[in-house]
Amino acid sequence: MYYYSSIDMIRAAHYDPKNPFAFTAEQLSALLEKRDLKFLNDVGGVPGMAKGLHSDPNRGLPEDECQPLRTIALSDLLSQSNRSTTSDDDDDEDILEDDMVAYDDTDIHRDPSREPFFQRKKVFGSNVLPSVQHKSIWRLMWCSLQDKTLILLMVAASISLTVGIYEDMTTVEYDTSGNRVPGVKWVEGVAILFAVVLVVLVGSINDYQKEKQFRRLNAQKQHRQINAIRSNEVHLVSVYDIQVGDVLRLAPGDIIPADGIFIEGSNVRCDESATTGESDAVRKARFQDCIAWGAPDAPFASVPENDDLLDLNQGPDPFLISGSKVIEGEGTYLVTAVGPHSSHGKTMLAMRTKDEQTPLQHKLNVLAGNIAKFGVSAAGVLFIILLVRCVVAYSSSGSSASAPEVASQIMHILITAVTVVVVAVPEGLPLAVTLALAYATQRMLKDNNLVRVLAACETMGNATTICSDKTGTLTQNTMAVVAGTFGSSFRFLRDPPASRGDLIELTAIQYKLPLPVRNFINQAMALNSTVYMSTNTAGEKTLMGNKTETAIYNFAQDWMKCEPFELLRTCWPVEQVYSFNSVRKAMATVVRIPVLDEHTKKERIIYRLHIKGASEMLLNCCSDIVSMHAESYKRFDGIQDGNSYDIETRTMTEANHARMTKIISSYATRCLRTLALCYRDFDTWPSGQRLEDVMNNLTLLGIVGIEDPLRPGAKAAVAACQRAGVVVRMVTGDNMLTAKSIARQCGIYTPGGKTLDGPTFRQLSVADRQRILPELQVLARSSPEDKRLLVQSLRELGDIVAVTGDGTNDGPALKAADVGFSMGLGTEVAKEASSIILMDDNFASIVRAISWGRCVNDSVKKFLQFQLTVNITAVVLTLVSAIVASKSVLTAVQLLWVNLIMDTFAALALATDPPTPQLLERMPEPRTAPLIQAPMWKMICGQSIYQITVILSLMYTDVLHVDTATLETMVFTAFVFCQIFNEVNSRRINNSFNVFKGITRNKFFMLIFFVTILGQFFMVECGGTALQTIPLNASQWGICILIGVMSLPVGALVRIVPDDLFFSSPPLPVKQPPPRFQDDNVDERLAWHAVPRHYDAMSEKVEWTREM
Repeated sequence: MYYYSSIDMIRAAHYDPKNPFAFTAEQLSALLEKRDLKFLNDVGGVPGMAKGLHSDPNRGLPEDECQPLRTIALSDLLSQSNRSTTSDDDDDEDILEDDMVAYDDTDIHRDPSREPFFQRKKVFGSNVLPSVQHKSIWRLMWCSLQDKTLILLMVAASISLTVGIYEDMTTVEYDTSGNRVPGVKWVEGVAILFAVVLVVLVGSINDYQKEKQFRRLNAQKQHRQINAIRSNEVHLVSVYDIQVGDVLRLAPGDIIPADGIFIEGSNVRCDESATTGESDAVRKARFQDCIAWGAPDAPFASVPENDDLLDLNQGPDPFLISGSKVIEGEGTYLVTAVGPHSSHGKTMLAMRTKDEQTPLQHKLNVLAGNIAKFGVSAAGVLFIILLVRCVVAYSSSGSSASAPEVASQIMHILITAVTVVVVAVPEGLPLAVTLALAYATQRMLKDNNLVRVLAACETMGNATTICSDKTGTLTQNTMAVVAGTFGSSFRFLRDPPASRGDLIELTAIQYKLPLPVRNFINQAMALNSTVYMSTNTAGEKTLMGNKTETAIYNFAQDWMKCEPFELLRTCWPVEQVYSFNSVRKAMATVVRIPVLDEHTKKERIIYRLHIKGASEMLLNCCSDIVSMHAESYKRFDGIQDGNSYDIETRTMTEANHARMTKIISSYATRCLRTLALCYRDFDTWPSGQRLEDVMNNLTLLGIVGIEDPLRPGAKAAVAACQRAGVVVRMVTGDNMLTAKSIARQCGIYTPGGKTLDGPTFRQLSVADRQRILPELQVLARSSPEDKRLLVQSLRELGDIVAVTGDGTNDGPALKAADVGFSMGLGTEVAKEASSIILMDDNFASIVRAISWGRCVNDSVKKFLQFQLTVNITAVVLTLVSAIVASKSVLTAVQLLWVNLIMDTFAALALATDPPTPQLLERMPEPRTAPLIQAPMWKMICGQSIYQITVILSLMYTDVLHVDTATLETMVFTAFVFCQIFNEVNSRRINNSFNVFKGITRNKFFMLIFFVTILGQFFMVECGGTALQTIPLNASQWGICILIGVMSLPVGALVRIVPDDLFFSSPPLPVKQPPPRFQDDNVDERLAWHAVPRHYDAMSEKVEWTREM
């Protein structure tokens, strides 16, 4: 289908004196985007386009184009197309008088050393996109410092450092033994700054390494050489030096480097699946043939002979899209758009958008703001209380205080209040998030997930929907024979159910098919084929040919035990080849076969016509069918190798004909493309024989069904996503029937689901679109804009959207999604737009990404539960001790050790738990779900109350009956052990009692647990004056350890308390089990093969019902 513009592009003439060409870059870009054949015809076709670009369709651009070009107006081309074409000599008159060139004398004299094609580059640009300045490690660090939590930490660190230095300079303290305590109150501020630096370094270095890996991944695809015709000679030109007006040569395997218009060639077909989503090869033809095809009275004779078995009804196309691939044929084309004006370039530029905040980042920013408000409020309350107490004390004493004393007292109160703010800040939280992400990305790389955007893995954990492309993502983007029938009874199917013993698995064909029949069919496939092996520039052998031919080749090689096609072709000389034609819908090859004459016992030559094509048409041309149960085959039982080609045939009855017709219909129901394989022998073959005259009395060998098969594991991966509560939708540019068939096979399209095509979806109102989205499972015939609109609409509904794709057409949707997955073998556009690259091109890797994402989210929540418990406890203890004793519970150095435990060590221990299968057995959290849920709040409050009660009891009740120095050391040790064992307790953020499950799998946790205990022992026994500790005896150590261990039973008791007793939270949605299709479900898998082995009227009726 071609677009005839409603806007008259003829009037869009430019008036730029610096542009000597008839067109602007925008005009040529719109020409291809709209497929405007009418405009192309109005300007005189390709010759007119070339003339307007100062080029020549045959000779190309002049190699030494350095002089100013004469100006050509669009009106000149339009008027010229309405009269006889001028001679080619006119094109040589490029250098005219000064008043006719696009640059005057001043320009010429200013730039005497003008580079070639300078005017083309100025008007149309170069085939290079504007460079993207990759972020340096310093730039990444600066971006990391913009995080709100880190800003809060830096403010707190600055205040703490300033106050600490002031206190150390103005205050002298002594311990209980009378020894002077070193002034180290600045250490708290330095410790917070160290945590910030560590977070920035870890995150920035990880991002830098991932971007470096990504650039290395694409480096091999950046530069290549192209065959261009310049000055009537073929030159190797860098892809970056291609100019608008260049004439480029096309060969199989080429990636089209720039947009253009087809000039001429033979049987050129392009795979545009990466750019349009269409899985079919697109035939390229001259624009005159395309005009003739679109005319309602165009005769079939105007259609070129060379056609494809894949696109029987698809018309030719003269426009070549950059980024697509030439799969067969050779030809030339005229370049019309390069760089940012080409289809590939525009898509690449559309990817360059600013990344948005992830759901977790947003929640953490909100949490940081709330914690800051809590700390400031607590500090304000404490400041007021202490200030009032100070005023009351001075008033009741009756003594007058000097101004310096009052100022010093007020400064001390202010310092104490600021300390509360610093203690309330969760300095370890950013480090925990960064470590969790860094650890997960490293492990995900082993699972074939290259994470380009660090935050993407945590976002993926709560993805609620996946919009997956079909071609190349769920399917292999290669056609394959998946079903078929040889004769009338030998039926085979890929992965047949165990309940259908009459259907043969592909792997068993070579063993169950009679040897002569197998050899004969291999002969038909090998000789009547245009596929061939080619060696690329890297020395690797690749299979060249259209997808149908490739599918048959792979089927013969993989499942039919066929010898190499090249070897078989040398055995039987080819007499004549008939290319595929859209009228007869078949291709044929005539070969000479030597046979032994039964009467003369001498060798003679027969001519065998092998023909394949549209199954319905060839079936009507058949009078016989190959026999699959002949007596002569029995002598080959158990023999797998041999040269026998003696098959037996029988007359095709009406029952056989009806049976094969039903098989073809059943394959069509599954959207399989069907091909019939037939042959006929002749004693003579006259030269000039028309194929149509002998397309009768054929013998049917079989029918094969071809489709783009699913990727291995795709169906299981979709089912796993559905079990995890993630809705999988298919978004493809392919037709509706094919999309529904593939979606049904992999479990995406289920009973009750809705399907739409792109144009219909695009025209829906916002309300209708949001109403239908929850039930939408397949979006077919969708453009890149439709995919992006779908993603945005889902996000507006609150969904966290992941998009998968491998083609250029998937780029906008990949960029618009929360997480974009591209394939390792996908296009550069797709990988540039994605957040995660699937290195093994397997949809199943997404399941592992979901597991790791949920693991990261859980790790952050585990640490958050642990951190907030410590912070609440520390803030309350600071408030109480400041009010009661005007002295902190822990010294500055002790607080440094506690910070090391609860920041770096705890973050590393809780952030490195590996994912478990249970992570995929729960629903994803919606975007609006709270970061801290009821079980976590319950545990935070319960543990905080326990720790506060124990520490205050030890400090103010004299329950231990020990001296002050020992009491302070025991309080310090008990507080540390409470945190150590609360780490174990924090391994579960739900109401699960078994906090030890899987603990030995986390080597980091085990190591940190014992290192922390050992470090605390040395702190107490060897700290001395520096740490203000004294050694403890065994019973005192036992009491401290017991206090810490009691955190575990306290945690168990807290988990028993119902969540809704103190915390009201909305009920989580109940997960409905996904629909399951068993392998023996005839309706879903084998409705297309439920054909009776023995035909009669009743069985026909029953089986036909089952098929439909």
